[in-house]
Amino acid sequence: MRKLIAFDEDTFDKLKQLGRDRMATFQELADEAFADLLKKHGIPIDLRDALRKSARIGREADKPATRPKPRKARSP
Repeated sequence: MRKLIAFDEDTFDKLKQLGRDRMATFQELADEAFADLLKKHGIPIDLRDALRKSARIGREADKPATRPKPRKARSP
């Protein structure tokens, strides 16, 4: 899918230079940036990530709930 994204000239020049420095295409930089953004917000980027997240949630649900210890009352 193609989408049009606008950048100011300075930002685009910096992205082009970063791509040259890393020998990466603009598309590779964009893929990495969006994958990092999704990861930051806890959204799986592919099936493997979704399965890992699902398994983690399932393991946490299987753990017995622990109740916090009651606090001792302080005497004045």
